[in-house]
Amino acid sequence: DWRFLGLVWLSTAVDYSVARQLDATDHEPSRRRLLGVSIAVNLGVLGFFKYANFFVDSAQDLASRAGFDTPSWTLNVLLPVGISFYTFQTLAYTIDVYRRRLPAEDHLPTFALYVAYFPQLVAGPIERATRLLPQLRDLPGRVSSQSTTSGLRLILFGLIQKAVLADVVAPHVNAVYANPEQTTLVSGLAAIVGFSIQIYGDFAGYSNIARGTSRLLGVELMVNFTQPYLSRSITEFWRRWHISLSLWLRDYLYIPLGGNRGTINATRRNLMLTMLLGGLWHGAAWTFVVWGGLHGLYLLLERGSPVDERTAPGWAATTFALVALTWVPFRAASFSDAIDVLLGLSRLNGTGQLSVIDIATVFLAGLAMVTLDQRRRNQELTPDTNRPVQSGALYGAAAVMVFIATATTAEPFIYFQF
Repeated sequence: DWRFLGLVWLSTAVDYSVARQLDATDHEPSRRRLLGVSIAVNLGVLGFFKYANFFVDSAQDLASRAGFDTPSWTLNVLLPVGISFYTFQTLAYTIDVYRRRLPAEDHLPTFALYVAYFPQLVAGPIERATRLLPQLRDLPGRVSSQSTTSGLRLILFGLIQKAVLADVVAPHVNAVYANPEQTTLVSGLAAIVGFSIQIYGDFAGYSNIARGTSRLLGVELMVNFTQPYLSRSITEFWRRWHISLSLWLRDYLYIPLGGNRGTINATRRNLMLTMLLGGLWHGAAWTFVVWGGLHGLYLLLERGSPVDERTAPGWAATTFALVALTWVPFRAASFSDAIDVLLGLSRLNGTGQLSVIDIATVFLAGLAMVTLDQRRRNQELTPDTNRPVQSGALYGAAAVMVFIATATTAEPFIYFQF
């Protein structure tokens, strides 16, 4: 909706003005007030459009459970595209200027381009101004034949992750979650593993498409995924999964809360609060809060564990299983649906909604995903430049796979809803 552009303009105008004033004064009380204006505007807009209905519904439900008769009303507000991502991006810029980590941008068009940079506007990565702004100031002459070629490779690889892996698995996952009460052990396991594959291929695919598109313009975006399902601990998983969000939560939430500088209990509180808010960032539902809480619990338990992730390869499978289980409330439409799927794992009779071929598709897709991950370096398929014919055949076959997959399936990007 074109009217939501006003929100992008608002964030741009407020943070551009606030940052310049922060740069112009050393009076700390004034600087804190200016920072407060930026935080209030950005989080206020995000809170209203993303969480108003969530908190109203939660308050009404709590009141009704307590025996109060409350009027039922909701706000008919659409979620503006990309609001979670550009809000965090502009907020990080203002905080960094406040911390004197970078000077304020004087050129308004350049700053506006930083806020509304289209390749990563909708679903990240959440770029830091210290990385992106210098590149945007120096755009002319940055495009080369090498960046164009590698950009096209990244786009193609991202399309394979999205169209060939994620979208092929999606219908089988959807079938289970559409009728969770019919879940059995086989169909439940297939759906849990399948969604783990789907969300990774979907989101990592988008990130690679965004990075590749950006390279065509001469701009390098940060890597957002580095083989997360090969992690040997939950801590390592969060160093490899949605890296831009993990770093944002660490630098602008966990550390300001106190990080690990206080008592053990204070550190645990800071860690759990960070993960709970990280879950809520993903969506206005308690299921996302539970997802974040489970990861927080994992991290707390891991802090007291003597496991060395470098010498415990068996922990990779355990870590994947723990992460896959947390995707159940993340994917389910409600708590009751999530519980039905998990309880269905105790039913040994039949395969539920999935045929043997469907199950094979899910696990073969998972195998393909891991194999591609292990074979690539820095999220890219590097061609053998000494063998152009073989490289051309490889990329040609990949393009045909994408064409065939997109002709039969059409799934929206999962993170567009956040």
